[in-house]
Amino acid sequence: MASFLPRATFPSQLSLPRSYFLGHHAAGLSKMKTMLSSIDLIIECRDYRVPLTSRNPLFEQSLAGRERLIIYTKRDLGSKDLASDQRREEIIRAWHAPHPTLFTDHKSKKDIKTVLNFAKDHAASRYSLLGSRILVVGMPNVGKSSLLNALRMAGVHKAKAAYTGAQPGVTRKIASGVKIVDKDEEKGTEGVYLVDTPGVFVPFVPDAEAMMKLALVGSVKDTIIAPVTLCDYLLFHINKQQGGEALYKEFCGPTNDVVEFLEAVSRKTGRLGKGGIPDLDASALWVIQKWRQGHLGTFVLDEVEKDGLEKRMREEVGLSLSQARKQAKNAQRARGKARQAEAA
Repeated sequence: MASFLPRATFPSQLSLPRSYFLGHHAAGLSKMKTMLSSIDLIIECRDYRVPLTSRNPLFEQSLAGRERLIIYTKRDLGSKDLASDQRREEIIRAWHAPHPTLFTDHKSKKDIKTVLNFAKDHAASRYSLLGSRILVVGMPNVGKSSLLNALRMAGVHKAKAAYTGAQPGVTRKIASGVKIVDKDEEKGTEGVYLVDTPGVFVPFVPDAEAMMKLALVGSVKDTIIAPVTLCDYLLFHINKQQGGEALYKEFCGPTNDVVEFLEAVSRKTGRLGKGGIPDLDASALWVIQKWRQGHLGTFVLDEVEKDGLEKRMREEVGLSLSQARKQAKNAQRARGKARQAEAA
């Protein structure tokens, strides 16, 4: 029997949407700008699985002039082994030097304590009668609210203050400050407050593959990209992992064929339509959700290289909001023409 060869590349997806910049994203960003004078620190959350793709240059452009801490969330969902994690994190820290960078799993008490200690030390270094106010920003569904809730529980032992959900868009308005550290008279600090914000998407995604990565990690709603296409992209990444085919061996043997894979999943999990026909969309969404929960492998989708951030910034070429909207309209027209050509 011939050994299994995973696909070296994923087919180009020219018809994919390349924007998800919604009204409440723009409104949220405008409101954040007006709050800067009362903010001491900005925490920008990025997804550990997509350290480059979950970067939003709008934050750096719009919220400049404040100290910034970058936190890579959901570390447990991208972690492989200690040695490779350490190499990856050294590279990422170098991207942001001299600015501080932390890596967290919001379920890890140790990780949350590290963030809490950073916030306490930062507050102690600059006295304010009103306490220290920290603005938490990031792309949709990157884990901002989960981080806030974990910090609140660890810091002041109170129940969660922010709603969370599997789909993006749960937080739509900027919240009032939530206390995560009590007043400390010995240190002379007046308390630390976190301000949760709605996730803000990039106005225009530079390439279709980046859009698929953001959809896979849940930064866009599951209805934006066809579930079977997204699951095919996930299967491509699973097969790229060493021994990746073993992750789905309970359903079928090694395969690059998403239909074969999803038909096997449908039969195994009972996701069947009328007449016992496999429901591929339902099966694809189930598979994607399993991966998001860490049950189909934990790995990073972006290539983390020393010059990775520099390359990403060159790709972005300083897109303004108006340029991004123009490109989004052009991409929409191109998709319309492609559909008309297919129908002809």
